[in-house]
Amino acid sequence: MLRGLVTALVIGIALWLLAIMMLVAVGRRAQARELVGLVPNLVILFRGLLGDDRVPRATKGLVWFALGWLASPIDLIPEFIPILGPLDDALVAALVLRHVVRRTERAVLADHWREETGTLDVLAGRVHPASRGR
Repeated sequence: MLRGLVTALVIGIALWLLAIMMLVAVGRRAQARELVGLVPNLVILFRGLLGDDRVPRATKGLVWFALGWLASPIDLIPEFIPILGPLDDALVAALVLRHVVRRTERAVLADHWREETGTLDVLAGRVHPASRGR
C-alpha cells in the first residue's frame, strides 16, 4: 500500500510540475502561480470546512468518505499499475472537491481559501478556465 501511495504521489507531483511549466511556457504566469498554491490551499480549505458549523453535515460526511477512500488500501484499480493505479483516487478526490465547492456557500469557501477566490469559481464551474486571464 505504501509503495502505491508513494507512486501516486510522485506521479501527481510530476504532472503538477509539468502543468506549471507548460503554463509558464505559454505565457500564463498568473495561472501558473495559482496552480503552485492549489494543493496547499485545498488542504487548508478542507481542514477549515470540516471544522466550520456553516458547512452541511452531508458535505462534511462526503469529505470524510473521500479521506477514508484515499487512505484505504482497497482500490478499484490496483495502485501498482502505473498511471492507472492512482486514477480511482484522483477521480474520487475530484468529484468530492466539485461537490464541496458547489454545495457550500461561496462566502464560507472564501473564509477558508488563502488565494484569489477566482480559482474557487473555476473549481465550482461558475467560470470557464479559458475565459480567465484575458
